[in-house]
Amino acid sequence: MKMVICRDKIRERYVCMEKRAMEKLGIETSLLGFGCMRFPQQDDKINEPEAEKMIDTAIAAGVNYIDTAYPYHNGDSEPFVGRVLNKYPRDSYYLATKLPCWEVKTLDDAKRLFNEQLKRLDKDYIDFYLLHSLSGSGFDRMVSLGVPEYCDELKKQGKIKYFGFSFHDSYEAFEHIASYRKWDFCQIQLNYMDTDEQAGLKGYELTEKLGIPLVIMEPVKGGSLASLPKDMCDKFAEVCPDNSVASWAFRWVGSLPNVKVILSGMSTPEQVADNLKTFNSFKPLSEKEQETVLTVADMMKKRVNNGCTGCRYCMPCPAGVDIPRNFKVWNSYGIYGNKGSAIWEWDDIEDNAKAKNCIKCGKCEKACPQKLSIREDLARLQAELDGLY
Repeated sequence: MKMVICRDKIRERYVCMEKRAMEKLGIETSLLGFGCMRFPQQDDKINEPEAEKMIDTAIAAGVNYIDTAYPYHNGDSEPFVGRVLNKYPRDSYYLATKLPCWEVKTLDDAKRLFNEQLKRLDKDYIDFYLLHSLSGSGFDRMVSLGVPEYCDELKKQGKIKYFGFSFHDSYEAFEHIASYRKWDFCQIQLNYMDTDEQAGLKGYELTEKLGIPLVIMEPVKGGSLASLPKDMCDKFAEVCPDNSVASWAFRWVGSLPNVKVILSGMSTPEQVADNLKTFNSFKPLSEKEQETVLTVADMMKKRVNNGCTGCRYCMPCPAGVDIPRNFKVWNSYGIYGNKGSAIWEWDDIEDNAKAKNCIKCGKCEKACPQKLSIREDLARLQAELDGLY
């Protein structure tokens, strides 16, 4: 028997959760969205009792945007989230999930995957449906297959309410996708350290111009902005001693008016509690607080191991080393000191593209506008990153 929780009682109990109007859609979403990619785990599976309590706590506090995707938790997230949400009135929350575009080779694949997702979620319709993790070339492939038109048809049938995309590529690719058609919304990575990465602040400004409501992912950069070195934590504590380091990252993003939902992939009840503290009676950053964030960001940027800008003038490398990518992992580790993230990024580089394959020919150093000691730095980073294990 399904347990039904009264939405009116939830509203009576929690009245301070920050909400943002998506005017063009005629709806209002909680600024905090529950991201369902980082649930607590037990024996490499979702710890369902713990995760369900976390979702229930968030919903009771006014969170109404729940975000999952086909591959999250090796495919277990969608069915688990669907089961948890079955005890709530269907009109009391907005459910978002995403089409795994890398699995789509034909239009029939897209149709099959969508119907599979409806079954996994045990829902008649999906509120927010996204083309997942688009690049410029990936989007062009979806267009060539007729996937956007198929999603438009799903809207007409009432099987999805709003159609958008999530994005990981350059600003130029973002401009191409965002300007191609009228989107109901889109989702980008943005935080106070990634203002020039991917879509970045320039992409944010484009969404304002085009009237596309924004959902934000990676507001704390995979947890890196939630755990900072002591000198940086002290800077924040001087201004707001009672607020967590993570709250600064959320408030920086939430101070942007076209940001309608900020996703947080919460893994513990403590993270849920801290986020609810931030988003209940939400306060945008003051001018002084904005200056503090800039100070901390500058402190982090000074921790880079070298001055690689990712211009790629050094490429291609005769030995096949992806020089900018190696430096990006090394510099990120220098800035954030996030060992787990560094190992994950280092493992993601193919072995034949790693720094150890450098033949010390010097071709890269002659081409480098920054005049970096690339050969020496490649040797240093290989030793340092291998030493993380």
